[in-house]
Amino acid sequence: MEQKRPAARVQQGFLHGAFILMFGVLLVKAIGALFKIPLSSIITEDGMGYFSTAYSFFNVLFSLSTVGFPVAVARLTAAEDVLGHFRDVRQIKAAALPVFSVIGVLCALLMASFAPLYTHLVQSPGALFSMLALAPCAALCSISSVYRGYFEGLRNMLPTARSQVAESLGKLIFGLSGAIFVMHTGTRELQASGTVFGCTVKSEADGCQLVCALGAAAAILGVTLGAVLGLLTLVFQSRRDGVTKAMLQRAPKPKSKRIWAGKLLRTALPISLGAVAMSFSGLIDASFLQTRVAYAVQTDPVALVSMYAGAIPKGNLDAPETVPNYLFGCYNMALTLFLLVPSVTQSFGVSALPSVTRAFQTGDSQKLKRTVEAVLRITFLTALPMGISVLAQPTALLIYGARPGTVIVGRVLTTLGAASVFAALCGPLNSILQAMGHVELPVVLTLIGLFVKAVLDYTLAAVPRVNVLGGAVGTLVCYALTSVLACIAIRRIAGVKIDFFSTFKKPFLASVCCGVAALLTHKAWCAVLPESRFSALPAVFFGALIYVVFLLIARGICEEDIKALPNGEKFT
Repeated sequence: MEQKRPAARVQQGFLHGAFILMFGVLLVKAIGALFKIPLSSIITEDGMGYFSTAYSFFNVLFSLSTVGFPVAVARLTAAEDVLGHFRDVRQIKAAALPVFSVIGVLCALLMASFAPLYTHLVQSPGALFSMLALAPCAALCSISSVYRGYFEGLRNMLPTARSQVAESLGKLIFGLSGAIFVMHTGTRELQASGTVFGCTVKSEADGCQLVCALGAAAAILGVTLGAVLGLLTLVFQSRRDGVTKAMLQRAPKPKSKRIWAGKLLRTALPISLGAVAMSFSGLIDASFLQTRVAYAVQTDPVALVSMYAGAIPKGNLDAPETVPNYLFGCYNMALTLFLLVPSVTQSFGVSALPSVTRAFQTGDSQKLKRTVEAVLRITFLTALPMGISVLAQPTALLIYGARPGTVIVGRVLTTLGAASVFAALCGPLNSILQAMGHVELPVVLTLIGLFVKAVLDYTLAAVPRVNVLGGAVGTLVCYALTSVLACIAIRRIAGVKIDFFSTFKKPFLASVCCGVAALLTHKAWCAVLPESRFSALPAVFFGALIYVVFLLIARGICEEDIKALPNGEKFT
């Protein structure tokens, strides 16, 4: 009888793995765009306000499970894998599953318990339904993080990418269909009988707000169901991790689960605190942008309304208490585009973590220098052309169409586009610091940035002619300060001279050429033809072309970088 051959072990180098994760993230973001962009039309800006309020609280717990936990598992797995301790590699996963599952369940219960108080404090009671629908996702993501960290530590990024795509597809299918059903059914019942799913409402305006709140909750329920699909995908793939019986037999006796559980918690805690701290950026926005904008509406409503003449619907103007939630919904529509950049570059930090860990542990300073410089160079190359400040308003029009809130989205995006470049650097920089063993340092640097952001948000959002734009300014300063401090820390800790100037110089010059070319192209296009939803496309295309041509002429892309990509040797 022929014996079944063991699964071949899959491993990727830094850029190969980063390419896989980046491709997966881009696919996820494309699916996410198919979800978020129609969703904003289905549940309106008011519904997006409720949706974003729930996510702002959840992101604190989500960051805990999707950043802290997998990094801890990946770091310990990578360290044992390089030593050939394959029994310990398996033992780490076995110890992590019950520990992080319990933490995930506690986070889910925490979110459900605090939902009524939180929605009351931020003056957004309609977000309660969305928070309750999203709470179970905390437990699901916590369990998924163990499997993702395990495979990433083994330098196999495929399972993470596949699970993320499955999760996004579930969110798209279940979330959009649920939102459409609730909005259509609820609106029809409100018009016919003056009730919403059997509930009596005081007025038609209150009924519309309730329908939007329930529509947002239905969309978020799709997110939870998508997390179930993502977890099932990981569990199925975990049966074939490439660790063979022969490898296990040669490996020494593993440490106990109790020892590994303690190490996981000690490693994960500071990393998780850093991730949670950074996610407080959204919580700060949700808290201050709504309460302080409400203060601005009360003190000088004329100044605020005149700033957005024609951009705030009459229904919201007739009920001034709904204006802060509406503006917050517009702000988060811009934030969705802003988050695209760091979500892509985060893959570089995740993929580099095993390589940096190995180089740091073995004392290979040259390999450490090359890896760190490669991470920074590729991150900057990717982030700079995606900074969309130059074409903020045309981009908002392209994505969301000609609707009242598009003007507000464009104004916010002008500042957030610049912030996206610094935000893109923060994830990889933090991963490098963590791989070097300084897991507590990103927490400190993040807290410094967040303190400055909280002060700016609180102060600026109360100014009627600044309002939600204050959140964008706070975000820019926060990420810029954090990334600069992280670069300084890496240079001092690494013990090697990292040439930041030469790493950033050529991508920066290329991005300037890209921005100028895109702006001039858009102006020329609009001078010939009337501006439309798709006027940004030729400008984006030509700007990207100029960026690539400049990099090739100036040799901004190294031959080593190309060779490190999948089948990259064919292009050299």
